[in-house]
Amino acid sequence: MTSGIIALTGIKPSGTPHIGNYLGMIRPALELAQKYQALYFIADYHALTTVKDGPTMKQLTYDVAATWLALGLDPDEVIFFRQSDIPEVTEFTWILSCFTAKGLLNRAHAYKASVDDNLAAGLSPDEGINAGLYSYPVLMAADILLYGSHYVPVGLDQKQHIEIARDIAMAFNSNYGEVLTLPEAVIREEVMTIPGLDGRKMSKSYDNVIPMFAPSKVLKKSVMRIVTDSRPPEEPKDPETDNVFSIYRHFAPPEEVELVRQRYLRGGVAYSEIKGALYEQLEATFGEARDKYETLMQDRHYLETVLECGAQKARAIATPMLAKVKAVIGIG
Repeated sequence: MTSGIIALTGIKPSGTPHIGNYLGMIRPALELAQKYQALYFIADYHALTTVKDGPTMKQLTYDVAATWLALGLDPDEVIFFRQSDIPEVTEFTWILSCFTAKGLLNRAHAYKASVDDNLAAGLSPDEGINAGLYSYPVLMAADILLYGSHYVPVGLDQKQHIEIARDIAMAFNSNYGEVLTLPEAVIREEVMTIPGLDGRKMSKSYDNVIPMFAPSKVLKKSVMRIVTDSRPPEEPKDPETDNVFSIYRHFAPPEEVELVRQRYLRGGVAYSEIKGALYEQLEATFGEARDKYETLMQDRHYLETVLECGAQKARAIATPMLAKVKAVIGIG
């Protein structure tokens, strides 16, 4: 930390992160810790909208904790905690819900997508949609505003949540003055959409991801499954439309990326060769971290200790902020 500016990152425990998560959120979030006071939390309450099995929730939470620690997060330098260890956040969520226009939640992407899916399937619009999913943006706003966050690194699909948090904060501030900080989204345009194995956006819901910590043989097999066209090696190709190059350019050194780009344009490069180069880059990036991850997953006591210590630090910020909010609204 080198300033009083706060950057906050929430990580939903919904499965082992893949390289799309790494490029779009994890790597940018870790870099912010070099400039700002950084908070990272595991959003287990958010995951409760879909994860209904207790042991699974525990496992996924440890998975996220081990992943971030393995990738270089230093719990002594940042604040790393579990959302559910901060009781202030749920109390703050109710307060903020009283300043949240229902129309904001009606327009939230996740809710609208679920409604659209139901209608397309000939079901009732709200079939299978719980109140947690509907009010999800309010909880996210509470996560952000409770710590006075200035910057929140997110993928493009999460930008709306930051906009909603700003709207809620402005509604609150219009009543009570400048109490809540208006957050800003941090979005890296160059990694907004990372292609998956089939060319669509890399997503667990499409089952097209490349897991960061897959065993070496599994990782190589995944890379070799990336969809390409049928053009022969000698034919020139457009690197900007190739799924393999679109991932490779984020991991290889800039000078190597440019050399490969020129080879694409001239012709003379086989997709199998670039897939092999991509595998080598991924193995170099994640091989050591994979070993650390596997070791950490065997030491849940250590993971719990890290999260509990982080919660104490987070509550040192959350408790006075909630007290300030309750004072201005005349409660408590």
